[in-house]
Amino acid sequence: MKVTHVGLESPATRAGGLNRYLSDLVAAERRVGIEASAVVLGDVVECDTVGAGSPRAPLLVRGVRVDRAVRRLGRPDVADLHFAGTAAVTSVLGALRSVPTVVHFQGPWADESAASGASARNVALKRALERRVYRRADRIVVLTGAFGRVLRDAYGVAPWAITVQPPGVDLARFTRGDRATARAALGAPSARVVVAVRRLVPRMGLDVLLEAWAALAPSADDLLAVVGDGPERGALEERARALGIAAHVRLCGGVDDDELVRWYRAADVTVVPSVALEGFGLVVLESLACGTPVVGTDADGLAEAIASTGQGPAVRAGDAAALAAGLGRALGVPRDEASDASRREVAERHGWDAVALRHRAIYEDVASSTAPPRVVLLDHTAVLSGGELAIARAVGGLGARASVHAILAVDGPLRGRLEAAGATVEVIEMDESARAVARDEVAPGRLGAAEALATLRYIAVLARRLRALRPDVVHTNSLKSALYGGAAARLARVPCVWHVRDRIESPYLPSPAVRLVRRAARHLPSVVVANSRSTLETVGVEGLVVPSPLDASIDPHRAREDHDGPLRVAVLGRLAPWKGQHLAIEAFAAAFPTGGATLRVVGAALFGEDDYAATLPALAEELGVASRVEFCGFVDDIASVLYDVDVVVHCSILAEPFGQVVIEAMGAGCAVVVADAGGPADLVTDESDGLHYPMGDRDALAAALRRLDADRALRARLGAAAQREAATYTPAALAQMLLGAWRQATEASRGGARRGW
Repeated sequence: MKVTHVGLESPATRAGGLNRYLSDLVAAERRVGIEASAVVLGDVVECDTVGAGSPRAPLLVRGVRVDRAVRRLGRPDVADLHFAGTAAVTSVLGALRSVPTVVHFQGPWADESAASGASARNVALKRALERRVYRRADRIVVLTGAFGRVLRDAYGVAPWAITVQPPGVDLARFTRGDRATARAALGAPSARVVVAVRRLVPRMGLDVLLEAWAALAPSADDLLAVVGDGPERGALEERARALGIAAHVRLCGGVDDDELVRWYRAADVTVVPSVALEGFGLVVLESLACGTPVVGTDADGLAEAIASTGQGPAVRAGDAAALAAGLGRALGVPRDEASDASRREVAERHGWDAVALRHRAIYEDVASSTAPPRVVLLDHTAVLSGGELAIARAVGGLGARASVHAILAVDGPLRGRLEAAGATVEVIEMDESARAVARDEVAPGRLGAAEALATLRYIAVLARRLRALRPDVVHTNSLKSALYGGAAARLARVPCVWHVRDRIESPYLPSPAVRLVRRAARHLPSVVVANSRSTLETVGVEGLVVPSPLDASIDPHRAREDHDGPLRVAVLGRLAPWKGQHLAIEAFAAAFPTGGATLRVVGAALFGEDDYAATLPALAEELGVASRVEFCGFVDDIASVLYDVDVVVHCSILAEPFGQVVIEAMGAGCAVVVADAGGPADLVTDESDGLHYPMGDRDALAAALRRLDADRALRARLGAAAQREAATYTPAALAQMLLGAWRQATEASRGGARRGW
């Protein structure tokens, strides 16, 4: 594979992390068999690097010269751009405009210029160039998630174009050595030595470091060595004099690699005091490779670097007192062979050859004509209700088979679940008056003008975001998101898949809402999927059945432990009148007015149903079973409940669309009792892997409970059969069904045909 890199300068022309990164990456790629070369500003001519003239030439002249140098190298398979300022001409208008492109984003150029005092016009030009380069990229590599968020939020880059890849370190160059020998070579004292390897510019926080060093009251032989050069040198010298610490500060200027390594070896601690716009901090890895501990701030990606290398906690950026305290703690820990070796081992996980191999995989991916589908997932809520838990599990089952980006209308726990499952998430807030519209308000004359206007505004904002993201398909996960998301997808000309998890019929929905949803289902989505056959039949259109997956914490192959004590019954789900927890309590009391049988009510009110939840303990008290009914509230670890009960009752008094707790209980090997209507009746085969009872019939439910209490063999047989059935509902298997739905939605679209997935 032939790869042409376009950077800023070579390290020989100007020291700095960006230039060193490019040089080391190109060298490593050549070692692993990639035909890599680089074009940089300056007059350097090496086997793998070509100079493109003076760095001081006007910006447009530099861009044209870079493009000429790129043309001389011949067309590559992939272009890898490291600096928007030098790469803009060749990537947008020149030799690389039709070449698959990777961009390395190591910081916002425009923001860095603004922080250095550049004019507003200068900053605006740089930002425009950056946006043009970034939005054309097939993939953008960032060193930390923090800079990935900058790309997404400040530059509008689609999340599936962003790959987090920490940098490498030259393990042959940066090695451990004797501190005393290094200090002797540098003329450094034998007392405390702190080293900062930084460019002398404001965002590096060196003025804060001087204040922190002064707060530590350095003794006669203590030394703060600042390695690097830049425009702030004079100001830093003056500040050190004003603080009375000039005798304990050495501004070393730029140094060669050998001297840099000696400074790392000489130091008791390396400090990275950045206050802003820090992508990772290569000095962290360089210092650790030399066995030297690091104290760093929480500026942007530096916080991730500090945490991932075990050097935390990071100190608050810009806070001299916090930095002084962090340095004091680090200097107070004696250095020894074991700890130095441990730090070296951390650095060895970031060797450049391993990083180069991961880059080769990125290059092969962007050069390929196929790519996994890019899906925008929409949901109006972020609470962990059944549908939200189900989609998070399905996303986790996709693995690398799709790139999923969720847009939520409100922030909440679902965000963390989706991120843990591998999705990226952003929140575009919907006005609460529109987001909280209840089902019975979806009727002529009931929906207020303000709510309608807020919804229309949200649709417009969402459509604009979809046009910027350019997904292959939009997947809506709730009924509200189906309506506003389907409209936005239409405006953005993106195929839409509705995932229907609600029964579209009365009395589950009011009649006006039923008519609205059924009419919209014929026009807005490209494909409708439903969580059960029973649910799909209520939508009024053809579609696919994609059930909700089993929670990974439930192992359908795990044998249940024998239980000889009194029967343990559970009812699980959101506390709501239609969920029927009152029916479960009444049936339990009828079945077991006395004795040791127990009932656990697991769940909490979520959507303004607190009044109903408050009636349930009173009901148990009235029926004389309060001492044997436990109200557990919301339980995150549902497996801990299911493996500790014998029977799970599903007692909704309206037909349930699916019944997530039913498949979970089946997977855990519980005997399940479900109403004979809706999704649970589809899941459970009566007398085979569970029991049915007429929906809402308290006496029939009580009879089923008494039967299961009396017949342990029946409980065991039903539970074993239930586990066999639940084993087919794995997240990976059902994720494959989602892929099929997305493929069907996009197969006739230009994007689907072009991408070939």
